[in-house]
Amino acid sequence: MKKTLTAVLLSLTLATPVMAKDIAGVKYPDTATVNGKELKLNGVGLRKKAIFKVYTVGLYVETPSKDATQILNADEIKRVRMFMKRDLKKEQITEAIENGFKKNAGANLPKLQTRLDAFKAAIPAEIKEGEELILTYVPGKGTNVQTKGGQAIDVEGKDFADALFSVWLGKDPVDGGLRDGMLGKDD
Repeated sequence: MKKTLTAVLLSLTLATPVMAKDIAGVKYPDTATVNGKELKLNGVGLRKKAIFKVYTVGLYVETPSKDATQILNADEIKRVRMFMKRDLKKEQITEAIENGFKKNAGANLPKLQTRLDAFKAAIPAEIKEGEELILTYVPGKGTNVQTKGGQAIDVEGKDFADALFSVWLGKDPVDGGLRDGMLGKDD
């Protein structure tokens, strides 16, 4: 009887689908599909500034890893999905990303500046609480920027994607705790 109960409980546990991750009231599904490829949720995080919740973020990759360098170096599809927890003006978003970009792009910044400017131009005047900013890198195509009220564009180059994703995953991330969450280190 005990063996049967254990077997039933084990089979129920194995058959139960993994649930989406929830952070600060935002649910992130375990997978996302881009260009026919299934990406896996690598991790989630919450960006805070002082006492304010700014946004949550989910990192989707083809090959999950707790190693930021491995994720950045992989020439695979990857996606950052940011969910705004407060209204943010374009300047707040672009300034924060540009600062993180500059900290992590190093000597590559001059050759990336034109593409960074195009990226910043695609961000709408304001992203409201509850809206998303989705950044998706596809090899050979570039980094796609999507927002509700902004211009959807593709910014070419893996070098640009590496610098952009380094804002969160690089050697000098915008927030170390956020980075750890995106790398699944706080599971």
